[in-house]
Amino acid sequence: MGGCPLRGSIALTFDAGPSEHSARLLDILKEKQIPATFFLMGKGHIDKYPQLVKRRADEGHEVANHTWNHDRLTELEPQEIREELERPNKEIERLIGKRPTLMRPPQGRTHDTVHEICRELGMAEALWSVTAKDYLTKDPDLIHQRVLAQADRDGIILLHDLYDGTVPAVPGIIDALKQRGYVFVTVPQLLAPGRAEAGEVYR
Repeated sequence: MGGCPLRGSIALTFDAGPSEHSARLLDILKEKQIPATFFLMGKGHIDKYPQLVKRRADEGHEVANHTWNHDRLTELEPQEIREELERPNKEIERLIGKRPTLMRPPQGRTHDTVHEICRELGMAEALWSVTAKDYLTKDPDLIHQRVLAQADRDGIILLHDLYDGTVPAVPGIIDALKQRGYVFVTVPQLLAPGRAEAGEVYR
């Protein structure tokens, strides 16, 4: 995947925020000068922490869509899929002045109807190549080990900033991957010099 001109590029992505841990995460990313891609959820997140949505954009991170209710899109009717994607898009655009061009389907579950609706809405789907399964553990050391074991060039790392163990693991993950020679980029930068095409799926 990708044709990223940077040697050993990798993308740090966070799903299902903003949350109570997000301000600390943004502090860490700012301190270490690392860009990330955030797939934001609507209900209980975008509507609860609008200032953190704005802060992500203001600090140079990519703001993307992770649906409104986190329903499995593959189990919904086409109009429901559209609503799940359009509602966060409208809220994010209202807050930061820009519509997301990327989405991540909940649990990575997608199919042809989702692809077609994303194409209509001008969005690409971004999945992942590295997962720490941080929804199953609160242990930062285990999260760190899982990411490091799977990380590879042009990889997309999936984490969640709403779980207690994740944000404490982030500084060590960044430092260890930097030592391996990786350069951190957003998902759109990972695809450079090409760009995310609407309706396509990137892993």
